[in-house]
Amino acid sequence: MDKSGTARPRGLRLITLVLAVACGATVANLYYAQPLLAEIASAFKVSQGNAALVVTLTQLGYAVGMVALMPLGDLVENRALASRTLLATAIALVVAGLAPGFGIFLAASVLVGITSVVAQILIPFAAHLAPEAQRGRFVGTVMTGLLLGILLARTLSSLVAAAWGWRTIYLISAGLMLVVAVTLVRVLPRHKPDHGVTYPQLMRSIGQLVRSEPALRRRAVCQALMFGAFSCFWTSVAFELLRGHGLSQAGIGIFALVGAAGAAAAPIAGRLGDRGHGRIGSGVTLVLAIVAMLIADIGVNSLVVLALAGILLDLAVQGHQVLSQQEIYGLRADARARINTVFMTTIFVGGALASAGSGLLYDAAGWTGVTLLGAALPAVGLVIWAFSALRARRPELALS
Repeated sequence: MDKSGTARPRGLRLITLVLAVACGATVANLYYAQPLLAEIASAFKVSQGNAALVVTLTQLGYAVGMVALMPLGDLVENRALASRTLLATAIALVVAGLAPGFGIFLAASVLVGITSVVAQILIPFAAHLAPEAQRGRFVGTVMTGLLLGILLARTLSSLVAAAWGWRTIYLISAGLMLVVAVTLVRVLPRHKPDHGVTYPQLMRSIGQLVRSEPALRRRAVCQALMFGAFSCFWTSVAFELLRGHGLSQAGIGIFALVGAAGAAAAPIAGRLGDRGHGRIGSGVTLVLAIVAMLIADIGVNSLVVLALAGILLDLAVQGHQVLSQQEIYGLRADARARINTVFMTTIFVGGALASAGSGLLYDAAGWTGVTLLGAALPAVGLVIWAFSALRARRPELALS
């Protein structure tokens, strides 16, 4: 490290790799259960709708962690905060993997969600460590690791479950969290934030941000609706692939690989935003998400069409998120971590509620009910986008 706190070039590449892997491995904990819900329901003798609570509560736990733990990154030494939180994640994963009953499993899932917020703690840390001239590329590489963790988690958990049973992925991940915690301590430099505020003061300032930044409110709500559609599709599609197409757990894992195509949306969306097309690009992604969910309903009997729908949906959701982040991080440079807290918490609350709704709808109305909910959510976002675009053209419509 130099006096400015940035990493020396020689160590930058290693730090980048470690942070990318740490973010991807940690955030993957939120998604391992999605393709395993049928097996979890069978193991604990609960309905598929109740099994979907696993995804819901894990995501709600993540939202709680973002509200309660993420702001600590502005107060507590970052390396110690991340590594100690990962130890708690490992314990929660072991409890989940060995849980004798559904209630204990759900409680462990909440704790997994709360502590997996380490991924969001490390991203601002990455921005701090990078030299100014390389900051965008550095943080972008770390975000790529996080995105791949999200997209590949379902495939990994399906393949592990097919080979050794659904509980195994939780135990494997627990071991991985320990390895990541030790690696962070060994590789990352210490970083103690220089803040003169207390934790309660920092938390109160988050509410002030929400009240004072309408663009943050709009972007957070719209991305929550998009992530809700994403959660509807990926929470329930495993049931449909098992019931309607007779796929094995390994087959579901292979199908989930189509989600990796969403990673291609990030650089495309970034270039659109850089060229001043963020507003129209956001509208296009919202429309694309609606179309994807309607295609998923119409083409339910075709694996190829379902895969196409999954690809389109992931491209839309990831593209909209990049465009949203580009706008909100430009609002206040001195409050990016707290802006990220508001944005990401809103997203995961939306995803958790959509997961719960999709589980209940699948029990009551089947795949059609799920896809119609998934299409309705970005449709609401499109209305918000259209009103925002109209207000930008006609300032007299702006709220006083």
